[in-house]
Amino acid sequence: MTYEPATAPRSNRRTLRIVLVVVGVVLALCCVGGAVGGYLVYGAVKEAVGPVSDATTSYLDAVRAGDHQRAYGLLCRERRERTPLAEFTRQQEAQPRLVGYEVGGVNVTTTNGRVRGSATVRLTTETGSASTQVFTLVKEDGAWRVCG
Repeated sequence: MTYEPATAPRSNRRTLRIVLVVVGVVLALCCVGGAVGGYLVYGAVKEAVGPVSDATTSYLDAVRAGDHQRAYGLLCRERRERTPLAEFTRQQEAQPRLVGYEVGGVNVTTTNGRVRGSATVRLTTETGSASTQVFTLVKEDGAWRVCG
């Protein structure tokens, strides 16, 4: 009687290859899913904060240009009711002229059904002084308006 050594089954190599292919496919799907998900989240955030940034920029462009009537029109209803256009113009002219600005952070929050936004802006005046100011915005009739 002759003893023949048992050979390793070939199915181990095939099984290992199948497992590695499956793991590779799962990792690739996770990476693609993460990239697509990140893109969608980025788009949603940009869609939420973009209009707040745009409204702030429009207001500051009007202030910088000295177009007080246009800037006044971009204020919220409450602020316009508290401050007549003549008073707003007087206040703007009493301050050093705005020569530049940079919008930093922008936030949008919803509290008890009321949507509010804020924009942190670095302002530079003709005197060379720079300051940081937070503008509060509210959504009125579908448009963002500066309110503080």
